[in-house]
Amino acid sequence: MAEAIRKRSEIEAKYKWDLTHIYPTDEAWEADFKKVMADVDSISAYDGHVAENPKAAIKAMQAFNDRIMPVVEYAFLQKEADNTDPAAQGRKDMSMQLIVAAMTKGSFLEPELQAMPEEDLKALMNDPEMKDFDAMLRHVLLAKPHTLPKEQERLIAMMGEVAEAPGNIFSALSDADMKFPPIKMPDGSEQELTEGNYSLFIHSTDRDVRRQAFHNIMSTYESYGNTIAGTYSASVKKDQFMALSHNYASAREAAMKPLEIPESVYDSLIEAVHEYLPVLQEYLQLRKKVFGLDELHLYDLYAPMVSDFKMELPYEKAFDLVLEGLKPMGDDYIAKLKEARDGGWIDVFPSAGKSSGAFSSGSLRDVHPYVLLNHNDNLDSAFTIAHELGHSMHSFYSNTNQPSAKSDYSLFVAEVASTCNEAVMQRYLMDHMEDPKGKAYLLNYLLEQFRTTVFRQTMFAEFEKISHEMAQQGIPLTKESLSEAYFKLNEQYYGETCFMDPEIASEWMRIPHFYRAFYVYVYATGLCAAISLSEKILNEGKPAVDDYRKFLSAGCSVPPIEALKLAGIDMSSPEPVRKALEVFKETVRKMKEVLG
Repeated sequence: MAEAIRKRSEIEAKYKWDLTHIYPTDEAWEADFKKVMADVDSISAYDGHVAENPKAAIKAMQAFNDRIMPVVEYAFLQKEADNTDPAAQGRKDMSMQLIVAAMTKGSFLEPELQAMPEEDLKALMNDPEMKDFDAMLRHVLLAKPHTLPKEQERLIAMMGEVAEAPGNIFSALSDADMKFPPIKMPDGSEQELTEGNYSLFIHSTDRDVRRQAFHNIMSTYESYGNTIAGTYSASVKKDQFMALSHNYASAREAAMKPLEIPESVYDSLIEAVHEYLPVLQEYLQLRKKVFGLDELHLYDLYAPMVSDFKMELPYEKAFDLVLEGLKPMGDDYIAKLKEARDGGWIDVFPSAGKSSGAFSSGSLRDVHPYVLLNHNDNLDSAFTIAHELGHSMHSFYSNTNQPSAKSDYSLFVAEVASTCNEAVMQRYLMDHMEDPKGKAYLLNYLLEQFRTTVFRQTMFAEFEKISHEMAQQGIPLTKESLSEAYFKLNEQYYGETCFMDPEIASEWMRIPHFYRAFYVYVYATGLCAAISLSEKILNEGKPAVDDYRKFLSAGCSVPPIEALKLAGIDMSSPEPVRKALEVFKETVRKMKEVLG
């Protein structure tokens, strides 16, 4: 069973990350914070003079950014471990002040670089002395038509907190102010419903519990619909303002072009997913048959199709399973995973005040990545270990093989390594699972990954495309217009098989991703790329592993599409998406076989 929530002080040190690898004490952090904050003004020495010595200006700015990162990371991780600690909250707030001050003071660099003649920038990019900065200069050239005079860029940098207001308002409303009706349990008791525990109820094997959770969440959001529509409309208008003020044709172009991703990738993803909607219906019909339902409701989609299979996996056993499952990734890869387990990288168990969920943070070059888990003793948590360590290994190889200015990889590929780990481990488990119920559980796990990550996130991406196009056309973004658009999408994706519960029209209101426009599609493309990569690794062995390592080590030294090509995957073509969806199709077939 999963451990009960404990105080952080009650958890053994070996199960907590070791932040002394960044700073030995809070006092050391505070001393460094004061030094870095005092030096913020030093950035201004190059203000107005970048063209006189661009090499020195670029190197100075990168060096200052490198000094900021430990200050910010330590404060961030400490707060994530205990959000109730006022001292940690204070350090996080101080680090945010530092970031805003540095962004404001340093906002002159790119505008001044972009004011230089294009031939001078190209010469600078090709200068051997600036090899570590050629990717940064490539982005400067790419952004040159979209950068304002430095005074205007400084103003936009100063309004950074204002630009974040819609998302912050939504978070405050949904996480703090909004209260949901409780769930009446089968034994007659009542349990509190929150956004944090909604997942537990919607996955319940009790259909009435699922129905209540769905209705109580969606109807509560619907009652705040006008406020949320106004908040989301403000976010979309902010996206439009930022895009148009920087000479982009649309907010989507503004989100994708700096990442060097053609907009055609977005459209071809939607097109390919639409082609495979009949296979999604086939899966949904199988789900309906397994549950013996006359009507499959939208609140039935998350219930486990195999509910009586359990694997008791305490953390140590789960980690050993991950190590065994990921052996195809190579001995050095496995050795680094063992180092992560034993070397203070990972914060393992839930504790009072700790942030929920899981993440990997790999922004520190001179310190290993850090991983936050909230481990429960089950197979899902074992997959989470594999997933987050995939992120960590991506960061480790990138930081090890690239200079600071080229070590941060693109958002477009951020989910590839994590999901590839899961896919490789999934195959190992399938090959070694003798229990038919276990096989069915694993197949359903993969099917749900496809449904929730490829189909659902693509539907989200399509909603974002529609809502921004509505705004561009001058159509008001109201509760009614947005809910109608979202309901129609659900009809298209699920309506052939599912009963269209009217409450689903309000689901868009609870999706925080929409306040960071045009990035959810990368979850879908990332999973498709990862499935294709895992197939290559498992079928081709060491040559594919060696190519995969090149991808992990590339950072942003090349555009993300080119980084994936190093591993043999061309995401500029729709074929990897179609190949991945063929795996989905084959998995549906296998699931039918196993279930009989």
